[in-house]
Amino acid sequence: MSKEFSGAPQFVKYFAPLLDALQQLGGSGRVDEVRSVIAQRLNISEEEQSEQLPSKTQARFDNQVHWARFYLSKAGFIGSSQRGVWTLTEKGRAALPLADVDAKRIFREVSSNFTKTKSSKSVERNAAEQAPITDDVASLVTQTYREDLTARLLSLSPAGFERFCQRLLRESGFQEVTVTGRSGDGGIDGIGILQVNVLVSFKVLFQCKRYSGAVTVAQVRDFRGAMMGRADKGIILTTGSFTADSRKEAVRDGVPPIELVDGEKLVEMLEKLELGLKPRTIYEIDTTFFDVFDS
Repeated sequence: MSKEFSGAPQFVKYFAPLLDALQQLGGSGRVDEVRSVIAQRLNISEEEQSEQLPSKTQARFDNQVHWARFYLSKAGFIGSSQRGVWTLTEKGRAALPLADVDAKRIFREVSSNFTKTKSSKSVERNAAEQAPITDDVASLVTQTYREDLTARLLSLSPAGFERFCQRLLRESGFQEVTVTGRSGDGGIDGIGILQVNVLVSFKVLFQCKRYSGAVTVAQVRDFRGAMMGRADKGIILTTGSFTADSRKEAVRDGVPPIELVDGEKLVEMLEKLELGLKPRTIYEIDTTFFDVFDS
């Protein structure tokens, strides 16, 4: 960690790059877009993007970017939608460019609002790898079930994760989805047919990667090599993430495109389909409704 951020968790160093990335993207961006811009601007290598936390549940880079987003959101610099889009608020725009001293101040101010049974020193030491307790119940519930869901997917066997992906693709509109289960097939785990309309359909090959690291550009290239001449399109589904270079390789001109589905997108798909999740309603008191009865 740089000297400027001594005494603060490592994710604080991503406050300014995250705000800059959103500005570069036009004021808003999906999670994978933001991560890619940050990685490119800071020259973060694929190896660094793939480095995992000691818990083996998530890539360290992804973890730190998400914690930076969490704190900036609590401070009012970033907003987010239910569809995974991060948005730069007016407060966030006004703070640009964000100085290192301001980043540390934001961390301290947000941390001071946390309701914890542990000391503030313990909060700073453990903040990057445990969920903070705040008065934002909905946010905590969402974070908790998404973490639990990711952990549950990681607990599946490789064959079980392939069958899960098969079910997910079927629920998403694919037909004749088959898991090949053959070794030595260049990483091809299955095949399906996507019916665009009554006249147009195309074959899709897919690969399933059940781990917490980041899929590298070499792995994307290997998958494309295996699918060349066999299908019009490919999909890689992973519980982890993708490096910035792997995302660029997936949409490179002149070659068959590959759709990338990371762990966050998997969760979003399950939420949309209500697959493996039981929806619940959480209410928040509208205090303004009762104000009229006080007089």
